[in-house]
Amino acid sequence: MKITAIETIQLEEFPNLLWLHIHTDEGIVGLGESFYGVASTAAYLHDTAAPYLLGKDALHIDRHIHTLRNHYLGFAGPGAEMRGVSMVDIALWDVFGQSVGHPIHQLLGGLSRERIRIYNTCAGYQYVRSSKGQLTANFGLSSKAGPYEDLDAFLNRADELAHSLMEQGITAMKIWPFDYAAEASNGCYLGAEDAEKAIEPFKKIRNAVGSKMDVMLELHSLWNLTGAKQVFRAAEPYNPFWFEDPVKMNNLDAVAELAQFTRIPITASETLATRYAFRELMAKKAAGIVMLDLAWCGGIGEAKKIATMAEAHHLPVAPHDCTGPITLIASIHLSLNCPNALIQETVRAYYTGWYKELVTDLPRIEKGFVYPMTKPGLGTRLLPDIAKRKDAIVRRTIDA
Repeated sequence: MKITAIETIQLEEFPNLLWLHIHTDEGIVGLGESFYGVASTAAYLHDTAAPYLLGKDALHIDRHIHTLRNHYLGFAGPGAEMRGVSMVDIALWDVFGQSVGHPIHQLLGGLSRERIRIYNTCAGYQYVRSSKGQLTANFGLSSKAGPYEDLDAFLNRADELAHSLMEQGITAMKIWPFDYAAEASNGCYLGAEDAEKAIEPFKKIRNAVGSKMDVMLELHSLWNLTGAKQVFRAAEPYNPFWFEDPVKMNNLDAVAELAQFTRIPITASETLATRYAFRELMAKKAAGIVMLDLAWCGGIGEAKKIATMAEAHHLPVAPHDCTGPITLIASIHLSLNCPNALIQETVRAYYTGWYKELVTDLPRIEKGFVYPMTKPGLGTRLLPDIAKRKDAIVRRTIDA
């Protein structure tokens, strides 16, 4: 089965998302996705990846990913090259699944469970919709697009939000109330007034539902070592489920020091790519929970290898998704396959909202659990009219 074309699709309405179609001579089309920095990723796919991939056998997945990932530059982090490689890998696994008539989780070894628990990342409909990066200016708080403006809710009505989630059977949620304080001090210092304000959502949740709700604390890598320790001291009395990405992952010794400082597990990191970076994270005992993003770390195949390595270290994995529907679906295939998967990230504002505007099929999410996709490959496609939209930017490179 030969690769005949590489096609990318962007929509001006969703400037942080990029989709990839890998076309084959048997009519099977594989679908991939990545998030953020999409112009540079698209350039990589057409200018670097396509000349190698076109004409090659689409089922030689590991061979292609190894070749692309080991180019002279772009092999060590989640930059444009790695995001492009991740998209290629996801799309080729989708081709593989369609070619044999099985969902991707079956190709990975089958289901380790019939369903997996989810948590709700408390974003709203416009969260990180623009390309401003992971900043409070990109919180999207002015949006009133639907009933689940959960970011505004955790900042201002966390008690009501906790009740709303539990009514749907969701017993875990992720919030990031310390981001304002991090930006105010450049991550160096948590003042008493800022600490009190940031802790207020925890107080409301605990007063409303007690320990029935697990609360993950996202820190977005905004702190330095000293500031992160101050955050830990402030949050620990409220028993967060984990501390996520407290500092940048460019000094894993600092992450390991933080892991020794707190009784709460550190979760890291969606910002790491390839098994080699995760090997170092695990070797340093820097994380109690391994989080990986399939669209950034190298794709489905690489994520499976990282998860298996985590299993050998007796560590759970928790795939990241606060991005797009394809990344979520690929992550669910992995989570349902891996014996050491702990929980799957979801955003109810996304999967009940704008995800439906993009894809044909979404996973069944009920009473706090997500269930397997059943169709071959990923089990979903982009809606047929996506590429025909007026705001669509479609680029295709074909086999000459």
